[in-house]
Amino acid sequence: MIQKRLQTVLQQIRDLEVKYQRPSHSVSLLAVSKQHPVEAIREALQAGQRCFGENYAQEAVEKIDALKEVSIEWHFIGPIQSNKTKLIAEHFAWVHSIDREKIARRLNEQRSSKLPPLHACVEVNISQETSKSGVMPEAVLSLAKNIALFPNLKLRGLMAIPEPSHDFESQRRPFRALASLLQDLKREGLAVDTLSMGMSDDCEAAIAEGATIVRIGTAIFGPRNPRGLINP
Repeated sequence: MIQKRLQTVLQQIRDLEVKYQRPSHSVSLLAVSKQHPVEAIREALQAGQRCFGENYAQEAVEKIDALKEVSIEWHFIGPIQSNKTKLIAEHFAWVHSIDREKIARRLNEQRSSKLPPLHACVEVNISQETSKSGVMPEAVLSLAKNIALFPNLKLRGLMAIPEPSHDFESQRRPFRALASLLQDLKREGLAVDTLSMGMSDDCEAAIAEGATIVRIGTAIFGPRNPRGLINP
């Protein structure tokens, strides 16, 4: 069932690339496997998926250890606590949710120079919600410039989780704003190319506005199960 859902999601992404005149395969699928067991990830792997997103460092590391024999690109996409930066720095290829300089500095210091630089995105509170993590839009440039100076991090772009909306045009507006911020970074000379935006309920709006990575969980894995996570 997971393999069938995964193929459906991938086809929808390709169809949306055509619909919104995006280059073919310019949008990558990040399968969000948080609170899903290892066996579910194995099913997705059998269908050819190699990039997986996790929100909780300890849960993710258990999965990474259980699947260490498989070539997987792991992305950390959740809020980052200071006491979890070492786990993230040691085990992930990407981190999407840097929202302050302290976290970026810790990740840089704790990333082994024997590993490739950690691909990094700035998380933006694009809807400016008081309950959400992420840096405010006016502070994006400063944080991005700081990240770009760290040798063990590679600044890639921006990530956001906008305020939910069921209206398509309302969904597009914050994604358009995030895309505009990315262009601002480019004009400042930063080598950025990534817009991590769009989930199961707003994927089309994100692709319409330039997403390069969409983070899809429920449409692939079904409802999350916070219990019995590790089932190798």
